[in-house]
Amino acid sequence: MPANKNALIRYKTIDNCLRNRFRQWTLDDLVDACCAALYDAEGITKGVSVRTVQGDIQMMRSDKLGYNAPIEVYDHKYYRYTDKDFSITNMPLSQNDYEMLREAVDMLRELEGFEQFSEMADVVSRLRDMVATSRSNSKPIVNFDSVPNLKGLRLLNPLYNYIANRQTLRIMYQSFNARRPTEYIFFPYLLKEFRNRWFVFGAKAENLVIYNLALDRIVSIEPSDEPFRDNPKFDPEHFFDNVIGVTKNIGSTPRTIKFWATPEQSHYVRTKPLHRSQRLVRENPDGSCVFAIDVVINFEMYSVFMSYGPGIKIIYPRNVREHMRKELKDTLELYDKMV
Repeated sequence: MPANKNALIRYKTIDNCLRNRFRQWTLDDLVDACCAALYDAEGITKGVSVRTVQGDIQMMRSDKLGYNAPIEVYDHKYYRYTDKDFSITNMPLSQNDYEMLREAVDMLRELEGFEQFSEMADVVSRLRDMVATSRSNSKPIVNFDSVPNLKGLRLLNPLYNYIANRQTLRIMYQSFNARRPTEYIFFPYLLKEFRNRWFVFGAKAENLVIYNLALDRIVSIEPSDEPFRDNPKFDPEHFFDNVIGVTKNIGSTPRTIKFWATPEQSHYVRTKPLHRSQRLVRENPDGSCVFAIDVVINFEMYSVFMSYGPGIKIIYPRNVREHMRKELKDTLELYDKMV
């Protein structure tokens, strides 16, 4: 018996609640938790009825979905698992579940050869590994970089839906330097990830200027009645062609950045370019190399160069080289100070 997406969100929420044995959960508490989870995940504001959650508990107790959850009521009021180690997320895949997932992964693999889907390769690898390990209860073969419980991830799904539906938003946003949140009427256009941090790109209603808002700094988000508008100068398909990271203003001009790399770092830079525009300018007799990239100068570009430490030196332009020199000098002085 298949369960729809909202029901699965409720089951997972109830499961998370009942696994928390440091709190007593009434039926009303579970209803409130499900309402909050659906709002966070799907932007659903109509709530959940007591009867719906009661039905969810009965479904979880039954074997219709294979859960057989040991949910009990104690003191005629509170709910909990009789087995403190139980979780529906620990249930093995059924044969039907496995076959459906395998067919989905096989279908995605067929698309890997198309240029439009080239960036799906890592996603397909993740799915293949998850399906294989879930079925055989074996150790993972592939390990991907991730940050669990990253703040703001709960907003990804509702923001995706808002963008797809061209929904204007009212966002309360608090930057790291701000003492209190600021309200924006915002037209969302695009979601982007950089170094395990997510951003939503869009325009403010007052001037259509493009902004990027870090999801982990969004305090609240809700739909607005303001008519949705596009910024005709924002092209999400090519906006980041000349950018490292996420910081760029419309009309920003890319600069040619030349840099020297030690023989050791040259191997890494060659096999993993700093940017798609990277090219080899010169290879020296000692194995060191000079490379060039064409990018907009921003904070993320500097942070990438800084991550190579003494393995890379900016040659051109002069202002970029001098900025790097100052940053490294300040870093050295910081290490000389007592903390």
